[in-house]
Amino acid sequence: MNSILKVENLKVHFTLENKTVEALKGISFFINPGEIVALVGESGSGKSVTCYSILGLLPSYATLKGKILFNLDGSFIDLTTYKDIRSIRGNKISMVFQEPSAVLNPLLTIGQQIVETITAHRNISNEKAKKIAIETMYKVKIPEPERRFYQYPHELSGGLKQRVAIAIAVVNNPRILLADEPTTALDVTVAAQILKLFVSLKESLNIGILLITHDLGVVAEVADRVIVLYKGEIVEEGTVFDIFDNPSHPYTKKLLNSRPSIKVD
Repeated sequence: MNSILKVENLKVHFTLENKTVEALKGISFFINPGEIVALVGESGSGKSVTCYSILGLLPSYATLKGKILFNLDGSFIDLTTYKDIRSIRGNKISMVFQEPSAVLNPLLTIGQQIVETITAHRNISNEKAKKIAIETMYKVKIPEPERRFYQYPHELSGGLKQRVAIAIAVVNNPRILLADEPTTALDVTVAAQILKLFVSLKESLNIGILLITHDLGVVAEVADRVIVLYKGEIVEEGTVFDIFDNPSHPYTKKLLNSRPSIKVD
């Protein structure tokens, strides 16, 4: 299978006040179309840095080495040196963040924000963009999208806000979706619905999803493959069954053992 994304020997370090911190120490992995790859690890392991590296959103005090190869129309481009990264970001590669309230503009309606994302990358009329926006709202299972289109973020629940954020991320039919702890701010029931939505989008859009999480329960629900990241290094990777049934690295075993268990009397 042809991969959509290949990360090769990615190294990132941050230099602040003459101190250097290694965030990623040479990680390599790939993402195929139609699969969910879970990047698992504790806070500070380098998960979010990986996402920001792919999108070209690292701060100025970061130094990046290695290659991030993206399959653009059949040939690979290196995103670390690609001049027109803005044409890729939010279009071919999109991201869903942990906290939708921090992403959505409180002064614009839901519809305006989705339409804005479409017209930023496509030369189409607002009327056509509105039609696409409402179709996408249906796709991510937002109820009554024609009405919600005119609502503001503060009028929506946390779960609906996250669905709007997902709608914004997928409205331009990206090839890759990066999801950084997308269920952390949601209650268990809503989180389960959002995870189910990711599986549905993976299948209907044939996109590759990189799911960032520290929650192995999330991994078990949706992932096809798992990459375990520890202190900026990949210590183990494999299918969900490999990782859960036969973990080989001590850190993976600790992660599995730290899962909460429910005891029934």
